[in-house]
Amino acid sequence: MASSGKDSLSPAFRAMSSLGLSSREAAQRFDRLQEKLVYSLAHCFDEGVASFVDEEHTIVVVPSLSIVDSNVVMQPYEERFLFFLLLLRHPQARLIYITSQPVPPIIIDYYLGLLPGVIISHARQRLFMLAPGDSSQRPLSEKILERPRFIERIRSLIRDADRAHLVPFTTTILERDLALHLGIPMYAADPRFYALGSKSGTRRIFAEEGVPHPAGFENICNLDQLVDAISKLRANNPDLTKALVKLNEGVSGEGNAMLDLRDLPPSGDPQEASAIAERARKMRTAKPGLTFRNYMNLLGKRGAVLEELLQGDEFRSPSVQLRVNPVGQLQVLSTHDQLLGGLDGQNYLGAIFPADPAYATAITKEAEKVGRRLAKEGVVGRFAIDFVVTRSSNGNWQPYGIEVNLRKGGTTHPFLTLKFLTGGDYNPDTAEFLAPNGARKYFVASDQVKSPLYRSLTAEDLFDLAIRRGLHFDQTHQTGVVFHMMSALSEHGRLGLTAVSDSLEDAHALYDRTVSAIEEEAAVASRWKKLPEF
Repeated sequence: MASSGKDSLSPAFRAMSSLGLSSREAAQRFDRLQEKLVYSLAHCFDEGVASFVDEEHTIVVVPSLSIVDSNVVMQPYEERFLFFLLLLRHPQARLIYITSQPVPPIIIDYYLGLLPGVIISHARQRLFMLAPGDSSQRPLSEKILERPRFIERIRSLIRDADRAHLVPFTTTILERDLALHLGIPMYAADPRFYALGSKSGTRRIFAEEGVPHPAGFENICNLDQLVDAISKLRANNPDLTKALVKLNEGVSGEGNAMLDLRDLPPSGDPQEASAIAERARKMRTAKPGLTFRNYMNLLGKRGAVLEELLQGDEFRSPSVQLRVNPVGQLQVLSTHDQLLGGLDGQNYLGAIFPADPAYATAITKEAEKVGRRLAKEGVVGRFAIDFVVTRSSNGNWQPYGIEVNLRKGGTTHPFLTLKFLTGGDYNPDTAEFLAPNGARKYFVASDQVKSPLYRSLTAEDLFDLAIRRGLHFDQTHQTGVVFHMMSALSEHGRLGLTAVSDSLEDAHALYDRTVSAIEEEAAVASRWKKLPEF
């Protein structure tokens, strides 16, 4: 989720002028603050997996969402990154985790119970869960910035600002301002790089760095420009039958819309433009219930790109996660195959790790081109490059760059959960993840395990069935299931899970077995029992 941040601010917050600085002064002050990042992380770890030195370090986690609407349930998404509690396996780590509403204690106990070789009471003393108690549909960072005393509470828990850093979900001027108020650097991309992660900015980087990508056009802001772009796309490819419109800012594919270009007048026909405009009014949006009028309003505000819909005998959607560390070194972290669904297969549902070795190294090579460019620009922190790969009849896979996400995303939390639990590493040359004992590890993960029937369950029920059915993550064998987004279970019938095993087949089987167990348990829990005798 990306946003410039400014437009999302409430009038009350804009009036506060919390920094008391001009935009230029704020940017300069943030640059100076970020210079502390190298020193700060030199006394810490490489995103939490290497051993701490003997000095204490504080990590402040703010999983704020910047694109929100009435359909987004904030709290479960903010709890999606509770895997950061696993950093408390390091005895010198202090963790401050902030959510809009308090996290139920049983969920905190669940994550602390996953810690290997740690006395729970010792970890709990180094954990500070804070919440402003604001359930409104606004970014968490904005809620924090509206409350000076709450910020002072956070600052009071940071013993040494030289050995602390902020970890946001995404970076806007809200997170930048929060870092300035706390006086600690932010391990993430500076919000001034926002445009590089937009759909239009992504296409420009792909073109400049020689990364194959779909034919199309960027910086589309109204219907006339969209019609003109479609006309040009058809002129270049008369056989084109489908195309995608993608908002510059979107999440999980919900900013996408599918255009059917079949049976239109020939390219250059006098009736072509009006026919295209009529067809555009009928395009199918990936987000259910989003009308053409509302979609075009969003397009006018955010801008969009138009791209041909890639097709082949076989089609997949992998991604590559990378990171630029504070000294500018590029690191390949992981590859995944994304699980897609929804209307026209445009919505992100989950991920398989690692990506198929048949094309994992190929997409990594292309992703590194983008990573080196971003490092040169000065981007720091974690980001992901999404691809489409198609296979033709000759059996070869062809990768195409789709977008750059300058933020953490849907593949971040399952991968780091695996990494923090096992202490293993991904080898980009072999497309394998090896635990310290040499065992290969795989997972299947999703945020979209849902059914109205699941509302009959509570988190306690979930933990109980995991133990009874042998699904709970076992540190001895380093296999099993880790749940997340559990606050959405009872109210919304939804949760997420990551199934870890020693082969991809076993990970799939474990995932399916877990979903079946939840469905069976929910069916039992929803049945009325006989009234008690009295």
